[in-house]
Amino acid sequence: MMRRFAALASALLLTTAALAKAEPSPAGDSGRATFESLCVNCHGPLGQGDGPAGRDLMPVPRDFTVGQFKFDADGDGRTGTDEDLFLVIRDGAGPAGGNPLMAAWTQLGDAQVRALVVYIRSLEGAKSD
Repeated sequence: MMRRFAALASALLLTTAALAKAEPSPAGDSGRATFESLCVNCHGPLGQGDGPAGRDLMPVPRDFTVGQFKFDADGDGRTGTDEDLFLVIRDGAGPAGGNPLMAAWTQLGDAQVRALVVYIRSLEGAKSD
């Protein structure tokens, strides 16, 4: 119980720190800078769900390298579309039925979120050995 609480506290502190320093990505950014600034702490540098704040979370953060996304956030009957990822990033995973610890990044503009979706998609198959 204490370990899970410590992981939650760590994730919340890291998220708060990321929010405080988050700045809009420059135009044309692939989303990598946004990912490294806001997502790496839980999802890890390669998007494998193994970031320092995510290791002790249950469920563990999504591993983007496998390219499997389970939420139908837009309610169109298809899971894991770009629009689903957009909504989960912007609104957090909780409203889509996911882990409420996945922060809502409402301070990001639509273009930043869409660039982040493109970058997350680029991580598929990038699993390190």
